[in-house]
Amino acid sequence: MTQIIIAAAVALLVSVLLTPVLIKRFSAEGIGQEIREEGPKSHLRKRGTPTMGGIAIITAISVAYLVTGIYGELTHQGGFSATGAVVMFLMLALGGLGFADDFIKLYKGRNLGLNKKAKLIGQFAAAMIFGVLILQFPDENGLTPGSTHLSFLRDIGSWDLAVGPTIIGIVVFLAFIYILVSAWSNAVNLTDGLDGLAAGTTGIVMGVYTLITFWQYRNACTAGAEPGCYNVRDPLDLAILAAAGMGACVGFLWWNAAPAQIFMGDTGSLALGGLVAGISVTSRTELLMIVVGLLFVLEAASVVIQVASFKTTGKRVFKMAPLHHHFEHINWAETTVVIRFWLLAGLFGMIGIAIFYGEWLSLAGV
Repeated sequence: MTQIIIAAAVALLVSVLLTPVLIKRFSAEGIGQEIREEGPKSHLRKRGTPTMGGIAIITAISVAYLVTGIYGELTHQGGFSATGAVVMFLMLALGGLGFADDFIKLYKGRNLGLNKKAKLIGQFAAAMIFGVLILQFPDENGLTPGSTHLSFLRDIGSWDLAVGPTIIGIVVFLAFIYILVSAWSNAVNLTDGLDGLAAGTTGIVMGVYTLITFWQYRNACTAGAEPGCYNVRDPLDLAILAAAGMGACVGFLWWNAAPAQIFMGDTGSLALGGLVAGISVTSRTELLMIVVGLLFVLEAASVVIQVASFKTTGKRVFKMAPLHHHFEHINWAETTVVIRFWLLAGLFGMIGIAIFYGEWLSLAGV
């Protein structure tokens, strides 16, 4: 528990202290956000606001994980793990992709960075490496960071995506990982459209997963195969990462809340999407994350629905997608949309916790 508190505290401090440094530096350099012309007119005032604040979020999570790992090694209370390293890799890889996207936008002075093909290739490469790595590094109990089984509250035994060690099976598994990684990274990216929306929502999701992964740690099968125990490799490290993600988002939110003094940019949103995807896979709760992160799902789904409807019927379902812009166009104030979406994110998180804990109670016979 001490390590989780340290991770959250260090990440919050680094984020809240580093972000104003970036604001000052980027403002001096003229590194500001371009605004979509077709977006809400109220957003035009945001043109020139410093962006790439995701650097502070990534740095905060990395420093927190490093400090907590060193503390764990020195106190013999655990330390760095293969699971933590693999999830960190995915977050940093997607964060690097987002940085490249932001840099191109700023360098060319436009609202479009990497083209879709380049971004998909980058996500594909990160997902493939992540998919291969999570099946490596078995511990003394034979547990690897991830498994080829589809998971809800734990691995679903009858749903082996790889269907044995065949080439076709591995391809199916890696395809699933790619879909999952690209879906979450793009969903968080799409949610990052209003002041504080993505940072606040991700902070809530990471807070929920701090509780879930800590519970997995306290009820790990390696500590005694009791009813309802969890076969998850390094759940404590996952709780540390989730707590660090929560702390980093809260610290960044201090400066990103309306009126935002800085935006996280794709640097932050893609990195946080990678963190969400990585934790969901390695905690063996891919499907539960859909419930906990349902706000992200709704935001991404609104874009898919809008595009599909317009291409097939020529009509738009929403006044504008993603979903948060639709409510702005029906005259909801930006802060109203953000706060109500935060409330929804909190509700979805509580539902996820209730499902997770209820399943444990039923299996443990409590």
